[in-house]
Amino acid sequence: MVSLKGRNFLTLKDFTAEEIGYLLDLAAYFKKLKKEHVLHDRLKGRNVALIFEKTSTRTRCSFEVAAHDLGMASTYLDPKSSQIGKKESIEDTAKVLGRMFDGIEYRGYGQEIVETLSKYSGVPVWNGLTNEYHPTQILADMLTLREYFGSLKGRTLAYMGDARYNMGNSLMIGCAKLGLNFRAVAPARYFPEPELVDQCKKWAEESGADILLTEDVSEGTKGANAIYTDVWVSMGEPDEVWEERIEDLTPYRVTMDVMKNAADDAIFMHCLPSFHDLDTEIGREINKKYGLTCMEVTDEVFRAYDKPLFDEAENRMHTIKAVMAATLADDWDI
Repeated sequence: MVSLKGRNFLTLKDFTAEEIGYLLDLAAYFKKLKKEHVLHDRLKGRNVALIFEKTSTRTRCSFEVAAHDLGMASTYLDPKSSQIGKKESIEDTAKVLGRMFDGIEYRGYGQEIVETLSKYSGVPVWNGLTNEYHPTQILADMLTLREYFGSLKGRTLAYMGDARYNMGNSLMIGCAKLGLNFRAVAPARYFPEPELVDQCKKWAEESGADILLTEDVSEGTKGANAIYTDVWVSMGEPDEVWEERIEDLTPYRVTMDVMKNAADDAIFMHCLPSFHDLDTEIGREINKKYGLTCMEVTDEVFRAYDKPLFDEAENRMHTIKAVMAATLADDWDI
């Protein structure tokens, strides 16, 4: 029996394929209960803290709804409503919150912050996103892929764009552990760090998967079951990098030609939000400055392949629920 009670959820590097599979099974179980309106509030009386140094729609809503469904109360802390890292150190904050809450979520900047919270809080800490890793998103992605293809092993996922940070890193780790072939399709300087690539290749060898880093769009997306991308500029990065990213990454935009080069049953994936049209402030600003009507994906692709995208977004809630439930209690009857 898999037991994750008391564990932190900071990066998928810390979990075996069996443990990740258990979280996916638990998420599927909770999704079924949710759809059938069956109460599963076993964690009544528990409280969780949600620290958001970077804003979010999906992550915040997923944690709050999931906590409520499990019977827990949640306290949301944004940069304006806490002293974390300003008047109070991360260590001291962790020690205080650990005495008041049963679990702590952190979404923000360096991985060292969530690591420090986990070291000193004495309660499970969950990574809602750092610069380096985004493990809750990858669980949602894997659940979505499993729903569409039935199994994960032997499938191929191609990630297009900037693969150096949290999404590229975490997708590569998740694929390597679970037996999916991973393709990073990007300019060479946007590839993940060599040390992480080498580690993932070892996991991939054990799981029967392979990893390819390529600048060639045709090679990287040929026959892929999933084409994945993300925004070109992450939260917290300066506006000056837009021009550089647009120049470097426009050849790696997801277009209909890319989708036609993938497998016949390929799905398009994106962790959202997406700049595929001019219906956002940033989209309009970029259009005014650079003349673009879309960025990482064309509006045609986004709308033609949108169902898996919103299944993927919904699955954030179910997988986050599984992470909190598994790390706070044992013996979930699935």
